[in-house]
Amino acid sequence: MGAVLIMQEPEIFTQPALGRTFETWHGLVFRTAYRITGNAADAEDVLQTVFLRLASRSSSAATVENEEGYLRRAAVNASLDVVRSRQSMPTVPIEDTATSSSCTELREMRESLRRALARLKPKWAEMFALRYFEGYSNSQIAKSLKISQVLVAVTLHRARKQLQNDISSYMGGR
Repeated sequence: MGAVLIMQEPEIFTQPALGRTFETWHGLVFRTAYRITGNAADAEDVLQTVFLRLASRSSSAATVENEEGYLRRAAVNASLDVVRSRQSMPTVPIEDTATSSSCTELREMRESLRRALARLKPKWAEMFALRYFEGYSNSQIAKSLKISQVLVAVTLHRARKQLQNDISSYMGGR
């Protein structure tokens, strides 16, 4: 009779609290990532990254008081990392004759926004994503990041101006 191979359960599944956290918040993390990356496969990668990072936190790490805020910010940051990493990869244009020009223009505009967002300073990009992709108010962002509302407003203004400049130079350079 052959030996029976016993598979050891990965540590992530033996932590009941982490399992409950995943069940509660995986949808939020995925939706946040999808809004930023615009791609379901990338959003799944972000989801996996966020929860693997959470699982690998040492037991001596500080407890997370606001799981929703923590996971949303983690998803935003991991999504921005994915978008930034795309910048270094060459892209191959896909021609689809069945696609209307307005859909193509919309897709190009979204992609130019993602590229411009990836060029922002990381804190600016995080604040922009929280405000305009996640719908946080300036006061919620300020509280979450432990900064003043004035700094949030000024940063968002500067981020919008830089994004406008980047996008208009991209669109004008066509």
